[in-house]
Amino acid sequence: MTGYAQRKEKTAASWLTAPLIIIAAATIVLGLNMGVRQTFGVFLEPMTLDLGIGRGDFSLVIAIQNILWGILTPIFGVLADRYGTARCIAFGGVLYVLGTALMALSDDLVMLHLSSGVMIGVAIAACGFPLVLSAVARAVREERRAMAIAVAATGGSVGQFLLLPLSRRLIDSIGWVDALLIMAALTAFVFLLSPIFKSRSVKTSGGAGEEDAGVTIKSAIKQAMAHRGFLLLNLGFFVCGFHVSFIATHLPGYVSSIGFGPVVGADALAIIGFFNIIGGLLAGVLGQRYRKKFILSAIYLARAAAMLGLLLAPKTETSLFIFAGIFGLLWLSTVPLTSSLVSDIFGARFMATLVGIVMFSH
Repeated sequence: MTGYAQRKEKTAASWLTAPLIIIAAATIVLGLNMGVRQTFGVFLEPMTLDLGIGRGDFSLVIAIQNILWGILTPIFGVLADRYGTARCIAFGGVLYVLGTALMALSDDLVMLHLSSGVMIGVAIAACGFPLVLSAVARAVREERRAMAIAVAATGGSVGQFLLLPLSRRLIDSIGWVDALLIMAALTAFVFLLSPIFKSRSVKTSGGAGEEDAGVTIKSAIKQAMAHRGFLLLNLGFFVCGFHVSFIATHLPGYVSSIGFGPVVGADALAIIGFFNIIGGLLAGVLGQRYRKKFILSAIYLARAAAMLGLLLAPKTETSLFIFAGIFGLLWLSTVPLTSSLVSDIFGARFMATLVGIVMFSH
C-alpha cells in the first residue's frame, strides 16, 4: 500500500471515530430505534379493527416485545463488549427492517406476534440505548460524558417527535400498511450507520477501573450486583419502564375513549417527544453540576404527580397537552443520568453490559 493510500485510509478511519460523528450517528440510530417503536401506539386502533383482534391482543404483542427487549439487552451488551458494538447494531438494523415490514404484511395475530413481538423486540435490544450510549461514553472524556450521553439520548425523543405525527398522517392518507412499510425503510439507516460504531477503544480519560485489563465481564457483573447503588438504579428503571411503555402504548387509545380524535393522541405523544428533547438535555446539564441520584429521585416523584394530575384534571385537549409537555420533560431524562451513573461508578469498559442489565429491569 502506498503512503498516500495509507494516509487516506487513516484519515477516513479517524473521521469515522471522531466524537462528534459518533454522537451524531448515535442520535440518529436511537431516534429511529425508539421513534419507530413509539409509533406503534397509533397503529393500535386501525390494526385491531382491520385484523379483527382486541386491544388486549395487541397489548400482549407489545408486552412480548418489551420482555424480549429486556431479556436480550444485557446479552447483546455482553456481545457488544466482547465482539464489537457495530456488529450488534448492524444485526439489529437488519432485523428491525424485516420485522417492521413483516408487521405491515401481517394478516393474523400469529404473524403480528412474530414480527412486532419477537423480531422487533430482538432488534430493539440489539441496537438500543446501552450499546449506543456505551460507544458515546468511550468516545468522550469522562468529564464530558453526562452531556454527550444526554445529547445522544435525545435522539429517541427527536425520533418520537418527528415520527409520531408523520405516522399518524401517513395512516390517514395511505393506510397503516404502507405507513409501516415507510417506517421499515427508515430503519434501514440503523444498519447503514453501524460501521461508525466499529471502534471499541476510543481514548478517554478513564473511569473507575476503565483501563484495568484484568477486569472481565464476569467480575464486572459480580461487582455491580454487589453494589447497593446499582441495585437501586435497577429498581428505579423498573418503574421508568412501566411508565414509558404503558403511556406510549395506551395514551392514544385513552384519548380516543374520552371523545377525541386519533390525531390528538398522536399529537400528545409527539409533544412528549418534543419536551423530552429539552428534558434530556437539561438532565445532562444538571448531571454535570449536581448529584445525579437526587435528580433521578425528583424525576420519579414528578412523574407520579403528573399522572395523578392527568386523572384529576378536566378532560380537555389543553389538559392533555399540558400533561404531555410536563411528562415529556421527565420521559427519557432518566436515561442519560442512569447511564452516566453506571459509567461514573464502574467505568465505560463494560458499560453496554451493565447498562443492559439495568435496561432489563426497564
